[in-house]
Amino acid sequence: MNDRRIRGAGTRIRGAGERSHRRIGLVLFVVLASACGGPDGEQGAPDGSAPAPEMRSAEPAGEADHFVPSTPENVAWGWFPIDREPVLRIQPGETVRINTLTHAGATQSEEPVAYLTGLGLPRDEILQDVLDFWASREGRPREGRSGHVITGPVYVEGAEPGDVLEVEILSIETRVAWGINNTSARGGVFSLDYPGAHPDDPALDIPPGTRHVIRTGDVDGREVAFMSDDIQVPLAPFMGILAVAPDPVVGQPGVTVPGVQGSRPPGAFGGNLDVKDLKAGTTVYLPVFHEGALFYTGDPHGAQGDGEVSGTAIEQSLSGVFRFAVHKDRTIAAPRAEDEEYYMIMGIDLDLDRAARHATWEVVNFLGEEKGLSPADALSLASIAVDFRVSEVVDLTQVVTGYIPKNIFLR
Repeated sequence: MNDRRIRGAGTRIRGAGERSHRRIGLVLFVVLASACGGPDGEQGAPDGSAPAPEMRSAEPAGEADHFVPSTPENVAWGWFPIDREPVLRIQPGETVRINTLTHAGATQSEEPVAYLTGLGLPRDEILQDVLDFWASREGRPREGRSGHVITGPVYVEGAEPGDVLEVEILSIETRVAWGINNTSARGGVFSLDYPGAHPDDPALDIPPGTRHVIRTGDVDGREVAFMSDDIQVPLAPFMGILAVAPDPVVGQPGVTVPGVQGSRPPGAFGGNLDVKDLKAGTTVYLPVFHEGALFYTGDPHGAQGDGEVSGTAIEQSLSGVFRFAVHKDRTIAAPRAEDEEYYMIMGIDLDLDRAARHATWEVVNFLGEEKGLSPADALSLASIAVDFRVSEVVDLTQVVTGYIPKNIFLR
């Protein structure tokens, strides 16, 4: 029986993030693919005392040029189809609001209303999209796929293989006032197959099947997660998955079936990067492998700490507004990203030490190519001014991100 942990009752979340109009240049975001994270089940239990949130399941937002709802025909389950009919075709420069669904409560074997109300959620706080997706599961292919529910693809006119797709994240908003987190004695960094694990390592005293339903809402204009009467965590919603259609080859991480890229590991196409700073105000650049780029997004999170050590964040359905552009004057081998304050340089590897080495190497490369520093000066600056943070460590691969502050450069 699930351990139902009730988190504080909040009020509905209002829109997070503001539309950004600044132009952001390219930086390096290296993905040395192996295998990165997927959902590992469902989660927890609120008391239902919060006012029901306004559901954003079908209505487009006025600030975007287009709207893509997370209806069954618009989502894939655990992979990035390369030959799927686009859910939308747009021109570069146009904006799109895209609704996403968390896997939590939508992919388990038990019917969602019974499952989620059994965890303490009121019936009127369950999105219709969740019920519709669950009802569509029969017949969806599963071999070689993971558990994420992913919306897309969006076809961007003019994008061709070798181009760069620019994805400006203008806003990210919650669709419901709750999210779910899993904890287990042998999950996340405590898994027995986690790198460095020993068979005799002690286990935490956590009952099997523990799920935490966490209420979210506004407190004095600040969006928070109510962890308890004494703990409130600021929300920082982001999409764990930002991707273009990949070019899968059997033997690559996450590719066990010809033509099928499972959604667990990230790669040159982006995918399950799971870096919490890819939020509103950030621009991501992805190399294009197929005509139209075919953009996908999903794995929505309300908040996540660096590491995501339990194996899940606050898994919470979100709605995002994105602006797209196509660059034909440059090529990149892997995703790149930046925000107003930082260049973010990632290293990913099965081994945490190797991930740190990859991130450092690419920081040095970036400082040389973009700022004109010698390798010696670049490594010196990296050691003095760049913070290397462990971004996530629970998806088989380890992710280290070097944060280069922009304010150190006078020009």
